[in-house]
Amino acid sequence: MFRKLGIVKEFLSVKNFRSKEALDAYQQEKLEDRLSSHGSVFYPNSRKLEDFPIINKKIFMENFEAINTVGIKKEEAFSVALASEESRNFSNKIGDISVGLSSGTSGSRGLFLVSEEESIRWAGYILKRMLPKPLLQQHKIAFFLRANSNLYESVNSRLIQFSFYDLLTPLEDHIELLNKTQPSILIAPAQVLRLLALSDRLEIYPKKIISVAEVLEEEDEVLIAQRFSQKVHQVYQCTEGFLAHTCEEGNLHLNEDRVYIEKEWIDKESGRFSPIITDFFRSSQPVIRYKLDDILVLEKEPCACGSVFTRIQKIEGRCDDILKVKDKKNESYLLFPDFVRRAIIRASDKVEEYAVEHKADGLHIYLQPLGLKDEVEKSLQKLYFEQGLEVLEHFYHPYQMGKLTDKRRRVKQL
Repeated sequence: MFRKLGIVKEFLSVKNFRSKEALDAYQQEKLEDRLSSHGSVFYPNSRKLEDFPIINKKIFMENFEAINTVGIKKEEAFSVALASEESRNFSNKIGDISVGLSSGTSGSRGLFLVSEEESIRWAGYILKRMLPKPLLQQHKIAFFLRANSNLYESVNSRLIQFSFYDLLTPLEDHIELLNKTQPSILIAPAQVLRLLALSDRLEIYPKKIISVAEVLEEEDEVLIAQRFSQKVHQVYQCTEGFLAHTCEEGNLHLNEDRVYIEKEWIDKESGRFSPIITDFFRSSQPVIRYKLDDILVLEKEPCACGSVFTRIQKIEGRCDDILKVKDKKNESYLLFPDFVRRAIIRASDKVEEYAVEHKADGLHIYLQPLGLKDEVEKSLQKLYFEQGLEVLEHFYHPYQMGKLTDKRRRVKQL
């Protein structure tokens, strides 16, 4: 009962900011609260953000025991998280702390801790931001992901029926259950949504489609939207926090009432940056000045929804997906993954699947159907010419579908 009341209280407290001045004042207040009361022996005792070190996943995990404030040992947390992964029972806790294991896009394992209070706050917030209107309707949520969590299960209530669909189970095995339960909200990684959209057996009519966990590419967004006659929304959620969501207009906004985000510019002219995040409310495992390796593209135009939260044009990929190449002057050049993706897609509307790996000997292109390699070659050569780049040697291979539990990365710098 108290848990449900807490979720309702959080739900009702979430508001939209229409004034930049009001948002700035709110953020400053929350930032001061966070810095002065983080309770972690790892971080300095200071109210100045610049006194805190910029950290990354490696530093965060190396200092797991110093950063967390609930006295949980790294070995114990890994043991509980791995046991959950193996048993596929994700309800295990250490006391009242939920423990999760994230493989991450980079493949390195990360641990996250969530207290009961944090779980309640997260549930109330995400329900307010992502539920279709009218808000008090009953909903069935179908959620596809590699691993479940007490955090996700926390949204269950009289109005919300949450069902976890395990990506370790073949996708075809889930179709019958989806048809039977008729979810009103479908949440899955982009590659899973694409496969569901292409299924002739699937007969569901969700009111909202939400892409999570990996880059949503334009061609997939169009396909999914047409198949289900719905806009494709996005949630930008990682183990470090709930960072962004799409508004009713379908535009992506940073959750600046939950996180303070500094920008480390990759290319200011094009609006590309990596976020450095400070979470206002994470207390069991404080997240302060944590740099993500994601590439976000800033959208400068205001949104018709009226929110003053920063708009993001797209999440382009990871910094280590940027191809390191040479221009015609033999100078180093950063070729962003989106340029490569667009070159392949514009080669032919018959391209079904592809992946690109930049290795020491050149560009390895995995293509389905492989018979389109001449068209792709022509399009890539055009890209090199337009960007003034030295031509890379190309190697073409048949495309092979990876595991759905692995986050899809179309373009990789190896």
